[in-house]
Amino acid sequence: MPRRTRKVRVWAACVALLAAGAAGCGQSAHDGTAKAPAAAPRPTVTVTATTTVTARPEPGPTVTRTKTVRTPGPTVTVTRAASGAVHSDDTGGGTCSLVSSAGNCYQAGQFCRNSDHGATTTTAGGTPITCAYSGSAWRWTYA
Repeated sequence: MPRRTRKVRVWAACVALLAAGAAGCGQSAHDGTAKAPAAAPRPTVTVTATTTVTARPEPGPTVTRTKTVRTPGPTVTVTRAASGAVHSDDTGGGTCSLVSSAGNCYQAGQFCRNSDHGATTTTAGGTPITCAYSGSAWRWTYA
């Protein structure tokens, strides 16, 4: 179809619609022969609003991990006299299996050597004592 013919048809259709609209406007609302138009139902408009709130959690507590370091067990060295007897204190009575660097029996409250940590021995009087961590230091305490 040629372009000019199509323009003419579109123009004719617009004129026909304009004429039909004008014919509808020619009726008077006060004309007694015409019925009053029925009230058109009003459309119901429903508005629904949805709001999404994203909650931001408060920062949680900081987790601190504690690493427990275990030291290997104590190395206990027993010093024996050449005859095989255990050291005896000069006060006569007690024997001790662990002695100080000076060769004396330990007493409760004295500091322990690093090599004696966790070890057990006896005082000169025969009372058992243990090398334990007490009061920020390793000391001989009553077992």
